[in-house]
Amino acid sequence: MTSASSFEEDLRKLDKTVINTIRGALGVSGLVSLIIGVVMLAWPVKTATVVAGFVAVYALIAGVANIALGIFSRTLGGWARVGYLVLGVVFLITGVLAFANLQTAAGALAVLVGLVVGFTWIIEGVVALALIGDSPSKLWTVVYAIITVVAGAVLMTSPLWGAAILWLLLGISLVVFGVVQVIRAFRFGAKTA
Repeated sequence: MTSASSFEEDLRKLDKTVINTIRGALGVSGLVSLIIGVVMLAWPVKTATVVAGFVAVYALIAGVANIALGIFSRTLGGWARVGYLVLGVVFLITGVLAFANLQTAAGALAVLVGLVVGFTWIIEGVVALALIGDSPSKLWTVVYAIITVVAGAVLMTSPLWGAAILWLLLGISLVVFGVVQVIRAFRFGAKTA
């Protein structure tokens, strides 16, 4: 028995409620993905601002938590407590500044993401070149390395533009994944001929 027919046999054994639950989960996750993707594509600045708001909330919570650790921890040494206090203050300042102008914070976050991804791609390309001797396909390794280094350099020189392209690709991906997931929800558990 092949694995596909084994899967079909297992599927037939599932209770109708289990199948409907799985279908519902697939459908809901697909719709959420589709909605988020459409919103990201329709209102990129507003959704980026919302993401910056979430990061700002995280920074405020992390700031309070670190300050509490620095003040109330009885097991930490003096320098560790000071470190937590300083880190807490940095988080609080970051959160307050982000909330002061969420659009600027969204832009700064986009630049940071663009720089990090660009730097990562450059390093990935350099590592691929360093490992070329161990590669079974040297030509494709060189092509991959050149593409990642060039893409990383372009992203590093224009991180905001690169982050906007990455945001667009993420939105498109979420729409496509959402549509596929909704189709899977309708198809899951359907009788196969």
